[in-house]
Amino acid sequence: MAHDRRYVFLLTRAQKRLQRHIERHTADQTGISAVQAGALFVMLRQDGALSGDLATALDIAPSAVTGLADRMVRAGLIERRIDTDDKRITRLWLTKLGREVGTRALADLGPLNATLTEGFSKDEMTVVSRWLTAVNERFR
Repeated sequence: MAHDRRYVFLLTRAQKRLQRHIERHTADQTGISAVQAGALFVMLRQDGALSGDLATALDIAPSAVTGLADRMVRAGLIERRIDTDDKRITRLWLTKLGREVGTRALADLGPLNATLTEGFSKDEMTVVSRWLTAVNERFR
C-alpha cells in the first residue's frame, strides 16, 4: 500500500483537524478554549508562572499571553499576584475554579492520546515521537 509522503501537508492537516477537535471538545465539556485549557495544564504543573514561561510552554507570542490572561482572569480561572521577592514581577496563579476546570479538562482530554495511538505499536509511536520532536527542534 502506497503512503502519502507529503509530510508538511499531512502534518498541517492533522494539526488543524486535531485542533478543531480539541476546541469543540473543551468548549463542550468545560466551556473554555483549547489555548485556555493548555494554559491551565501548564499552570497545574507550574502554578505561579510568569507570563513568559506560559508563552514559551504554549508556543505563543508573549504579547498574546496578556490577552489570554485577561480573559482567564475575567472568567475567574486565574489571578495575577505581585511576586513576593521582586515587586516588579507579576505571576499568574490558578484560582480554585481554574484548578477544578483544568483538572476536569485534563481528565476529559487524557484519553485522546490513547485514541491517537490506537493501532500503532510502541516502536512505531517511538519513531513518530522522535520525528515530531526533531521537527520541533529544527524549526524553533
